[in-house]
Amino acid sequence: MLTSSTFPDPDALALAVIDRQRPAVAKALNLLDDQRPEARRRATRLLRLLPQQKLYASGHLIGLTGPPGAGKSSITAALITLWRERGLRVAVLAVDPSSPISGGALLGDRLRMLSGQIDNEVFIRSLACRGEFGGLSAEVWPMSLVMLTAFDVVLVETVGVGQKEIDVSKLTDTTVFVAQPASGDSIQFLKAGIMEVPHLLVVNKADLGLAARKTLAELRATLKPAVDESSWQVTALAASAARGTGITELADGIEAHRRWLLNQNQLNARRRQFQAEWVLKRLDDEFGRFGINALGGADAIKRELERSESSPFEQFELLCQRFLEGWGGKRKRQTQP
Repeated sequence: MLTSSTFPDPDALALAVIDRQRPAVAKALNLLDDQRPEARRRATRLLRLLPQQKLYASGHLIGLTGPPGAGKSSITAALITLWRERGLRVAVLAVDPSSPISGGALLGDRLRMLSGQIDNEVFIRSLACRGEFGGLSAEVWPMSLVMLTAFDVVLVETVGVGQKEIDVSKLTDTTVFVAQPASGDSIQFLKAGIMEVPHLLVVNKADLGLAARKTLAELRATLKPAVDESSWQVTALAASAARGTGITELADGIEAHRRWLLNQNQLNARRRQFQAEWVLKRLDDEFGRFGINALGGADAIKRELERSESSPFEQFELLCQRFLEGWGGKRKRQTQP
């Protein structure tokens, strides 16, 4: 039998997360991952208590995507080392493929790759994608909010299972695409239109020499010049995570994009857009296009959500209730966000 003591107190938990306590962050993420009604109620309270300044105007939320085998985990490990040398607290949310049998994440290689990077100022959480399309998991956005409260840098690494795993660009401040030399992936991703997504491109395994230089040249040839001086210029870099070369330039490029967002006064607006996208996707999962149209359409919902000061769970529940009331409250919801 479940009792109230089964779940953490959201008020105390929020204070501990704000105080940057690692055990509290772990408990908060577990609470957000719990689909039981009482856990969801407490998670909603937790998110409401987190400071708005931290959630929408502080830290740096970075997305790392690319095809399998490109070396995303190696790049992540190298970036962690550099960020720690610069005195930054780092959190990583690594989204992994789900086992077709258990539904759990296949995490062994990822954890072995990053195990040497863990210290008291580094927090790594692996999360199964659970069949979600887009290379992410439904829990990524709310978990990112908790991590942004307690860490300076939050990096989301995607599954990387195909050419269309680009949802990360809708949930992170800066998107980095990792390419692999001589695999033909760069051309395939060009055809898929994914080159419109990242803010930085990096060719890993630059130590391969000619193959890496050729891939880098191909990527640079696709880059369009910035529209004007106020626009961001996408750049392509070469790096070798194995040898530690090019990592400083990559980290500097990531930081330059954050400064650009701040100078353009875009950071707050972009994160509110991210939250609106997250809520809209959950509504689509719950009620489909019919439900979204019944609530006024995607554009109207986005505008409403971007003006809201509520937490993502509160926004989602409010819209669900509005939809159900429109149908006399007779239909019961089957899932949770």
